[in-house]
Amino acid sequence: MTVLDLTAAEAISAMQRGKITVSFYIDALLKQIKAHKDLNAFICLDETHLRDAAHDLDLRRAAGEKCGRLFGLPMVVKDNIETSDFPTTGGSPGLKHHRPDRNAPLLQKLLDEGALVLGKANMHELAFGITSNNAAFGPVRNPYNSDMIAGGSSGGSAAAVAAHMTPFALGTDTGGSTRIPPALCGIVGYRPTMGRYGAEGVVPVSHTRDTLGTMARTVEDILLIDGIVRPDLLPAEETPLKSLTGIRLGISRRYFFQDLDLAVQTAAEHALDTLRALGAELVEVDIPNLADLNEAVSLPICLTEAVQDLTDYLKNTGISFDQMVEAIASPDVQGLYQNITAAPPCTSEDYHALLTHDRPALQEAYRRYFKEHQLDAMVFPTTKLPARPIGEDDEVQINGLKSPTFPSYIHNTDPSSNAGLPGISVPMAMTPTGLPLGLEFDGPEDSDRHLMRIAEVFFTEIGPLPAPPAIRKDLL
Repeated sequence: MTVLDLTAAEAISAMQRGKITVSFYIDALLKQIKAHKDLNAFICLDETHLRDAAHDLDLRRAAGEKCGRLFGLPMVVKDNIETSDFPTTGGSPGLKHHRPDRNAPLLQKLLDEGALVLGKANMHELAFGITSNNAAFGPVRNPYNSDMIAGGSSGGSAAAVAAHMTPFALGTDTGGSTRIPPALCGIVGYRPTMGRYGAEGVVPVSHTRDTLGTMARTVEDILLIDGIVRPDLLPAEETPLKSLTGIRLGISRRYFFQDLDLAVQTAAEHALDTLRALGAELVEVDIPNLADLNEAVSLPICLTEAVQDLTDYLKNTGISFDQMVEAIASPDVQGLYQNITAAPPCTSEDYHALLTHDRPALQEAYRRYFKEHQLDAMVFPTTKLPARPIGEDDEVQINGLKSPTFPSYIHNTDPSSNAGLPGISVPMAMTPTGLPLGLEFDGPEDSDRHLMRIAEVFFTEIGPLPAPPAIRKDLL
């Protein structure tokens, strides 16, 4: 075991107590990043700035200054999250010179506690895709098999954590982007209740759906960061769960367990058996009409807001919307923006109905589901399939049948995103070919900490997945 294997909590403790210096830790991580640069996890990395910041923290600690709660923690930050010391490109050439004058507020909270920005992570261009196959900066590669996607759009953040380049990363989630890449890369990913973290300081996709989220190798680290980001929302008394006795988990098979890849199906059933063994009561009951309720709001809201939200964001960048679209390098993203500009998805009246009738109907269906069946949470496979080869942007195969790539990957994460609910994905197994699979827990709105504690029990029982083979030798 080396310092590369430290969790965020362990690394902070070691640096606060002086067992290792921040500079030593940063040097080890930079060496790891260089050794596995083929994963293409980063868009921007400034070694000189980072070493200077680490040295400054070491001097401050030596002088007896108070160490923050995240003293020395290096974070990888998705490149659509604003940083004052680094460009914020959104993974797109049009923003390659965009240097915000401040950090995103949530990021600033973490920096105020002594954290450091390790670098800016590669991503699907403008966060509008699921593969992180970025035509401008190159594809992010999966640490478990470099021929495979890391997932999107927060692919670089997840790959960096999985490859032990960092213990923690920030991402954003519109329809699954802090849960799908973690599932495919074998780590933990969390999307908060809408509004808990917000999306201020983020290159936007959809203000109704966008939120910041977190990724780490343990649930404990997700809990740690949440307690710093929103201390005002911590329960008065919070006790870690020892088991899942008394916990009721919903299993909505009709939507979340249909047409699963065989390896996912096998792993999911084993995970459900594990949850039963841990004391959970599994309640087999579907959410009525979930597919129709979700389809009514998912793309119409997102695509309608995409043009206006990006236009508004660009007003302070000196770049027009048309210039931005012209500069987009990835054909799928450019084509999408061109199409929705030429033919808006819905009228203003229809959009108003989506927000005042259709989306509330989806949210109410979830509320009834949790309340009427007295459920603490629901559980399902994060994705219907494991990682697929880079380049399969349009179609993938599931059990020998062709299926569209984007809808296949977001199928299970999308409904709760539209409803604004919290979700956390944890590793559940490996496929026979050595690819990670994730299990997601979704809960009622504002049940975030309770949801994390439920996931923590399962994660503790299963344990972290083995490190990727190419990484494992670095940890010996």
